[in-house]
Amino acid sequence: MVRIVIQRTARPGTATADEAVRPYPTAAFAPTQFDERTLPLTDPARYQPQRPRRRRRLRVPRWAKWAALAVLAGLFFRRAVAWAVLAALSAALHMVGVNVNLPHLKFGWPWQSISAGTATNTLVGPLVLQKIEGISRPALGTENFNFVFTHTVSKNIGPWPCWYSGTFATVGHASATVNLNPGPAWWRPSTGHYQLRVLRAAAPGTPGRLAVSMALPLPQLPQSVHDVTVDNTLSKPISSDHSWTYPGLGCGVLIQPQFAQSVLYAQAQDVAFQQATSLPSVTKPLVSAAETEATTMIRDNFLQPTVNALGYTLTQFTIRWVSR
Repeated sequence: MVRIVIQRTARPGTATADEAVRPYPTAAFAPTQFDERTLPLTDPARYQPQRPRRRRRLRVPRWAKWAALAVLAGLFFRRAVAWAVLAALSAALHMVGVNVNLPHLKFGWPWQSISAGTATNTLVGPLVLQKIEGISRPALGTENFNFVFTHTVSKNIGPWPCWYSGTFATVGHASATVNLNPGPAWWRPSTGHYQLRVLRAAAPGTPGRLAVSMALPLPQLPQSVHDVTVDNTLSKPISSDHSWTYPGLGCGVLIQPQFAQSVLYAQAQDVAFQQATSLPSVTKPLVSAAETEATTMIRDNFLQPTVNALGYTLTQFTIRWVSR
């Protein structure tokens, strides 16, 4: 008996009967083989607990710290700094010979402000007078004035006349002496040279008010030649005249040493002292400037700080200048 087996061959592009029964292709269930070299590597640090990150402190440069400290100090001592700047500027302008009216600013420390709210039963009159009696005898009211002087030297060599004359323009500086401490006898109550009136007594939360009037001797003009100076940097010759023999050899040897700097300065100092003590155009501004500076110095440096420390403020201050 012969058994015939018929095997169907699927056409290209068609599925067989077994494949038609299966919903998924056989290749889908085939085991997948992986290459260990192609597996992604995992970082163990990813699964470790992370520590909190520290914030970096912002480091301030040293120069910035010093600059901030200087600014704070300048703000705290602003009155003293402003006074020093104006004083330095005034001195610099004075050195170059420039006369500029700068604003006046009194010197003061931060703790010299009015201590409002403090009441005191202390007699402020004797304390203020004690401060005034401690003042020295300063030279105030320095004034600059221009003047001209002529220096002539005559040295004849036998029958030959030999002379030379030079005229110079220069600048002198003079100050008046103000006697701010005439002595205990000057301040006796019977003289009336010192009066202090309490306009309003100090009370808690309110400073008191004072009025002070004084009398001082008139400022004294320079007493000697050494109280006057001459500015050599601003001196210059403006004219000259000489004999026909100058500057011959003989006249030059005899006359030239007579025009040394020390000789000219001594003569200019004598002329400046004479004008600072007798010429009204120099003496009047000199005395007026000395009186103004003395009034400002006594009020701002002696009276005001003293009464502020006692809980008062100086509202009125006058000085009378009398002849002694």
